[in-house]
Amino acid sequence: MSYLPSIAQAQELLEQYNQEPFHLRHAAIVSGVMAYFAKEYDPDNLIFWTVAGLLHDLDFEQFPQEHCIKGQELMREAGLDEKLIRACASHGWGITVDLKPEHIMEKVLYATDELTGLIGAIAIMRPSKSVSDLELKSVKKKFKDKKFAAGCSRDVIEKGAELLGWELDDLIQRTIDAMRSLIGVIDGI
Repeated sequence: MSYLPSIAQAQELLEQYNQEPFHLRHAAIVSGVMAYFAKEYDPDNLIFWTVAGLLHDLDFEQFPQEHCIKGQELMREAGLDEKLIRACASHGWGITVDLKPEHIMEKVLYATDELTGLIGAIAIMRPSKSVSDLELKSVKKKFKDKKFAAGCSRDVIEKGAELLGWELDDLIQRTIDAMRSLIGVIDGI
């Protein structure tokens, strides 16, 4: 029987397949951002959104060539809920899988995963090394510089904003705000 794991159970599963501090930190940031948006869009499913953020890159560290494919297998082996498996896999839409994000949660995950990476890269270049004083205009400037944080797909971020029906500036500002909400919860944010 499939189930939705608790946040602690999801963290344990994440740590079975991920040891790199970078990957664990990214999972924590995306999870926190997902929780932030869940409070606005789907508060009754806060745990689901939070767990999806934690597990979305479950397979990336050990199986980067099978990202979002191997993760589905690992989650099924762990007995996780099919809705959670689909949600996590859909963030690889158009890259490794054909699962288009449909639910608001899937769209937010798709849109913010790459964006949190870009915002994080910009923040560590600042004197404060934090998102606390990061402004939209700074992110927009670096967004246009395709060489900066080149691994963060601008196309995915733009497609994510489009899927959500949000302006790109709105997505960026709201994601900055979500990341600011994590200050004091996650070190170095």
